[in-house]
Order: sequence, then structure tokens, then C-alpha cells
Amino acid sequence: MAQAIDEEVLTGVIVKAILDAQQGKKLLIPVGVSNRHVHLSQPDIETLFGPGYQMRVLKALGQPGQCAYEETVTLVGPKGAIPGVRVLGPPREFTQVEISLTDGHSLGINPPILESGLRSPTPTLSIVGPRGAITCSQGVICALRHLHMTPVQAASLGIKDGDMVSIRSHGDRGLVFNNVKVRVRDDFATEFHIDVDEARAGNIKNGEFVELIGGITDGY
Repeated sequence: MAQAIDEEVLTGVIVKAILDAQQGKKLLIPVGVSNRHVHLSQPDIETLFGPGYQMRVLKALGQPGQCAYEETVTLVGPKGAIPGVRVLGPPREFTQVEISLTDGHSLGINPPILESGLRSPTPTLSIVGPRGAITCSQGVICALRHLHMTPVQAASLGIKDGDMVSIRSHGDRGLVFNNVKVRVRDDFATEFHIDVDEARAGNIKNGEFVELIGGITDGY
């Protein structure tokens, strides 16, 4: 779950970063570190929490229109369970579970590294709520790291939706992240999303800034 970053401050930083990039300076991008979370369809919400249940917003997230709910669920796999997994909103067309590779090991599954939002067969988990449980056999993934951008921002850098780029983090455990999927949409805010495993490897904190260092790459 990517935590919230002040929208007005973030917008000002991004505008300055793009202007700097156009002048040959480094383009710095804020990081959203995503902890394990689930996206639920409305029918699954009612199965887990009860008919007609209304989810309660805990806080807004970095991407416009996205939020964390107060409600949590328990994930159950062949080898174990993880309680207290946050539900994010708004409801989606189909239910999706996003976990880290470390979480997968704890649960006893090997989640594929896939782009969030795609529907595809995956290892099976059970999701348990206070009023019921469901079995999820698609959308149980480790999310592919990605970069959110608006069309104007992407065009200014000569990249487009679906391109792969490279990003560098700094500090005592600086890393270069290759194979970063660019996701472009009018309602996105510029933000680099990684999971907790990747953040721990680079000692990266939510809200820190990383550097776009490469143009389009060949991907994997």
C-alpha cells in the first residue's frame, strides 16, 4: 500500500523536476512504497463484510482517487496466514491481491511478477473477512515495479505508456532499478512504485526521491 504524500507539495516538486530535466538536470521522482494489500470487487466486499456493507475511508493515497480503507482481511495460503492486510479502494471489477515475494514464501506460494490490474490465472489464496471468505485464483501477484506519469510529463521526456525505463536510488544502499514499466494516464500523479522487498534492499523510505537515469530500455 503506497502511503499518502501531500498533493500540493508533490505537484510543486514534480513541476520543478520536469523543468530541471528539460534543462539537462536530474529528474527526481517521489517513491511510493507499497505494502501488501488487496483490491476487492463489490460482490467480494459483501461476501467478506456482509450484504450492503459500506467501506470506511482511512486516508487518501498518492494517486488521485485512491484510498486506504479502515478494513483489513486475512490472507491464507498452503503454509500459513497473514492477518491485518489492508483493503484499498475504490472497489475494482475483479479482486486482486498484491504481496511481496517474501510474503509469498510465508504463505507457501510463488506469486508471479505481473503488472497490477491485469486479470490472469495465478496461485490460489483464501481471503478471510469478518463475515465470510473467498478463494482467489487470479490476480494474486507481486506487482511489477512501475512509474506513474501524466501524458504531458511523459511527452516532455520522450516516453510513452508501456515503455520500460531505468531508475536510480541513492544513499548507503543505492541501486539501479531496470525494467520499470511506465504507466501514463491523465489522472495519474508522478510516482515510482516499488514493494517493501525492493525498498528494504535499497534502504528506501516512502516519499524519498529517486532519479530517472535511462530512457527507453528493451525490458526483460
